[in-house]
Amino acid sequence: MLLNYQIQTHESADLTPMVFIHGLFGSLSNLGMLARHFSKQRTVIQLDVRNHGLSDHSSEMNYAFMATDILETLSGLKIKKFIIIGHSMGGKIAMKLADLAPDQVEKMIVLDITPIQYHENHHAEIFKALFKVQQLQPNSRNEAAQMMRDYIQEEMVIQFLLKSFNKGQWLFNVQALFDSYEEIIAWEKIEKNEIPVLFLRGTNSSYISRPEHFDAIHEQFGQAKIEVIENAGHWLHGEKTADVLTHMQSFIDEK
Repeated sequence: MLLNYQIQTHESADLTPMVFIHGLFGSLSNLGMLARHFSKQRTVIQLDVRNHGLSDHSSEMNYAFMATDILETLSGLKIKKFIIIGHSMGGKIAMKLADLAPDQVEKMIVLDITPIQYHENHHAEIFKALFKVQQLQPNSRNEAAQMMRDYIQEEMVIQFLLKSFNKGQWLFNVQALFDSYEEIIAWEKIEKNEIPVLFLRGTNSSYISRPEHFDAIHEQFGQAKIEVIENAGHWLHGEKTADVLTHMQSFIDEK
């Protein structure tokens, strides 16, 4: 599947392009604060993954499909070598990409996710809110937000979700995401990979926090570095943008 994308080209053709992959319920704009910084140095590509944003919908959704979509889209852009950045579900897509196309991935940055199968359902109330809005089709974002507050207490999460609300409809495919949720929280362990990879974790997040999380990272990525963003949660790039960019820039500049 060819994905919807935005590309900002840069005259520095000798610097490897960077590809940004958003997380569940997101869109290509979600990592914009990071992409804008690096667009001053090199070409950057932001993508809507399948069933999100303006990309096509499909009932088939797993990490092999999502990673292959990105490879096909980059191939169409004549981009053979790239640095990949992914947040949450996007981080898992990035890791699957590294497994499928290790010769094409120069470096990788994973934001607050571990290569494991999670067993907790972090999104049950979010799905209830999304289906409620989908069913009632409110005319405005304010009406939609009011409906969602019956299920979601975090205003930041509501506003994040509403970025994908347009003319009474969700841009993402709620039913497909709900039906594929077990695939989204799943993970098939990959063979040990030697691509340089930086894992950034928020100290207030549980996604990279346990000994088994650290073990899984090092078992699958031989050159993994794990660094901490203090006083940040799962959306660390939004909460502590400057800190995240400092860690990213240092990693990208390493020879």
